[in-house]
Amino acid sequence: QVQLVESGGGLVQPGGSLRLSCAASGSIFSIYGMGWYRQTPGKQRELVAALTSGGSTNYGDSVKGRFTISRDNAKNTVYLQMNSLKPEDTAVYYCNAEISRSIRDDVMNYWGKGTLVTVSS
Repeated sequence: QVQLVESGGGLVQPGGSLRLSCAASGSIFSIYGMGWYRQTPGKQRELVAALTSGGSTNYGDSVKGRFTISRDNAKNTVYLQMNSLKPEDTAVYYCNAEISRSIRDDVMNYWGKGTLVTVSS
């Protein structure tokens, strides 16, 4: 019943910026870590950025200094601000969240459907 819905993807020129959003909804008791991953055909899904509820961040090496992850706990939403975009950033970006559905349930990982980001002239 938990859903993660990404938005904000699209076409942008090299050097441009985009902001992705991911809203979690459904049977949610608590959200712990949230993050963004990306994937292109023929490649493994890779970490872009992750954020704990305590504010600790982890970025993939290829995006450090360019991307920033943040979250709004009141809205159950995580954001990814992407600056200085490169053609190599073109991928489907997936939202991930660690969520417990009730006080009795263990934490589970959930994934969104993904949003396409295309960086091209």
